Amino acid sequence: MKTRDEKLKAIIHWANNNKDIKASLLTSSLANPSAPVDEFSDLDIELIFESNASYISDNNWLQQFGKPIAMIEEDESCFDNRHAMKMVLYDDGVKVDFKLYSVNKFLEDLQQKDLPEDWDIGYQVLMDKDGITHAMQPPTYQVSIIKKPSAQRFQQVINDFWWDTTYVAKCLARDEIFYAKFMSETNIRTQYLVPLIEWHIANRHDWGITTNKYGRLFKKYLDSATWLKAQQTFSGSVIADNWNALWAMADLVAEVGAELAQTLGYTYPYELEKI
Repeated sequence: MKTRDEKLKAIIHWANNNKDIKASLLTSSLANPSAPVDEFSDLDIELIFESNASYISDNNWLQQFGKPIAMIEEDESCFDNRHAMKMVLYDDGVKVDFKLYSVNKFLEDLQQKDLPEDWDIGYQVLMDKDGITHAMQPPTYQVSIIKKPSAQRFQQVINDFWWDTTYVAKCLARDEIFYAKFMSETNIRTQYLVPLIEWHIANRHDWGITTNKYGRLFKKYLDSATWLKAQQTFSGSVIADNWNALWAMADLVAEVGAELAQTLGYTYPYELEKI
């Protein structure tokens, strides 16, 4: 954390003394009081330039904060010509995601009726030479709060879960581990199981909670028995273990899904589950 804090200070100092930069923001988890932060948390920095073109095309300025050992660049075309990104991993282990705005594009985003998600999740103004951030709405920190599903959305997730389990079963019976893993992890876990567990947790916290991305905080909010059941949905490469994980997923969805349906007044497809 000390290394990250020192790098943040260096970035702020550089921005303050750079005539091309009008303002800078810290965003994401380090600017959200409810977000989990540890020594692995990244720096998410927004730099607002009079013109960002030369900073997009030339990467020499990134070396002022350390030695980059890896970098991903995304130009403005990746973001509807709003801004560019340079995601940099330095040799001291600190990762910095730089978002590069031009003033005119920043002001356009600032004038939106609703605060853009990247700001609503949390932001902190690090410096502002011309007062261009004064009109920014304060963050609500609500963008990551789990929202109650509609009856249609709930039904779709449950139905799709039971449908896709048949593909996993076929693949396991055929000893096709790669496709079985694709269906169980990419489709079933990510698209169906994770949302159901999110809804389960949010339902027990009056729909005013976040579990962060893809279940990062599930262990924190699930009771010990349910957490154990969730752990049992994971498996390695042994076919028999994947069968056990599939049964564990089915049991967990049946339990959580039925409870949610009863609480929310929705219909649970018991007949589909039995098939």
